[in-house]
Amino acid sequence: MQMNEPQVWTLIGVFAAFMLGSLTLLIRQNDRMITSLRGELSAKLDGMDAKFEARFDGMDARFDGMDAKFDARLGSIDRRLEDLDKEVANLAMRFWGSR
Repeated sequence: MQMNEPQVWTLIGVFAAFMLGSLTLLIRQNDRMITSLRGELSAKLDGMDAKFEARFDGMDARFDGMDAKFDARLGSIDRRLEDLDKEVANLAMRFWGSR
């Protein structure tokens, strides 16, 4: 059998067309799958981002509350120390007198 027979070239052409068609279908299918996966991952990541954002907002509110409590307590301690300082100064004035 020689390569110049029409049946051989016809079989080569049919095989090449089949291979190109199969490759085209495979590429299209993979493209659809990748696009679908990309959309699903994007949606899941957006959902996770919203959850983390809500949790961090909640944590910020808790830290703000704790900060307010500490500020109030430190203010109370500061006032007590000022009162103590005045009392010690008064005692020192009584004990040593004014000079």
